Amino acid sequence: MFLALLCVALAGYAISAPTNDVRPLVIWHGLGDTYASRGIIQFESEVKKLHPGIFVHSVYIDRDVEEDKRATFYGNVNAQIDLVAEQLASIHELGRGFDAIGFSQGGQFLRGYVERYNDPPIYNLITFGSQHMGISDIPPCRSFDFLCEVARRAAKAGAYTEWAQEHLVQAQYFRDPNQLGLYMTVNSFLADVNNELMLPAVKNVTYANNLASLENLILVLFARDKTVIPKESAWFGSEAPLEEFGASSTQADDQRPLGEPQRGAPRTIVPMKLQPLYVEDYIGLRSLDERGAITLQTCPGEHMHLTGCWEDLVRKWVGQSF
Repeated sequence: MFLALLCVALAGYAISAPTNDVRPLVIWHGLGDTYASRGIIQFESEVKKLHPGIFVHSVYIDRDVEEDKRATFYGNVNAQIDLVAEQLASIHELGRGFDAIGFSQGGQFLRGYVERYNDPPIYNLITFGSQHMGISDIPPCRSFDFLCEVARRAAKAGAYTEWAQEHLVQAQYFRDPNQLGLYMTVNSFLADVNNELMLPAVKNVTYANNLASLENLILVLFARDKTVIPKESAWFGSEAPLEEFGASSTQADDQRPLGEPQRGAPRTIVPMKLQPLYVEDYIGLRSLDERGAITLQTCPGEHMHLTGCWEDLVRKWVGQSF
């Protein structure tokens, strides 16, 4: 009789106790990758070894891996974030929130999710080599990557054209330091999530409130990064303009082609704490920093070379209990 009662009591406990109290993890892959590539699957496996029982979801734009890869080059970033928000909201395991890792451009896209949706919420956001202040040049492609080459040539021909801002992913976070007025006027994604807009009255206060709600924002820069230009964009740094902002055009027809050779000394980098978006707290970045919630980390290698770099970060910032 005692054994039977004990079994009933244990059964009742099993029903009422949570089956898994570990925060889930969401991953958003980078340019030219897919949600189910060998590298992403291996990374998921390593995370599960560090945090047994963790649920991991890899964001996809399309279940077909070739289409998912294509979507990293071609598509509307705003529509992709909308799609991902619906995707995350539909997954039961993510209902109480999750930690998130963004690889390269996936980092600023996850930040866009936080600012615009954040339901379910992200607790800790880690971004590796992301382009939070955009790129001032379109990076070269790997050999024989035809998909990349076509997108790159189209973007370099006119990143701020209406077509590019609707269809070319990299153009939607291209930020020319010498055409900031044009960037603020026509850029369809980055200028919005950075609240870098020509009219102060249209800045979105929700973006600042949502980003400031993160428990931690971990920004990882690759010391020898030659893909992200400038690499300091991973830490919200950007190239200083060569001329005063007020002289830059706001007309898309006035844009100059990319790829013109740079002359003279290397460009000065404006660090995060000197950015207007930090000083004026456009997106909640200063609020996060003032409560000690921003961590700047460096990986020693080239872009997305994670060997020996990611384990301590994932051990510390991922897999905590609710």
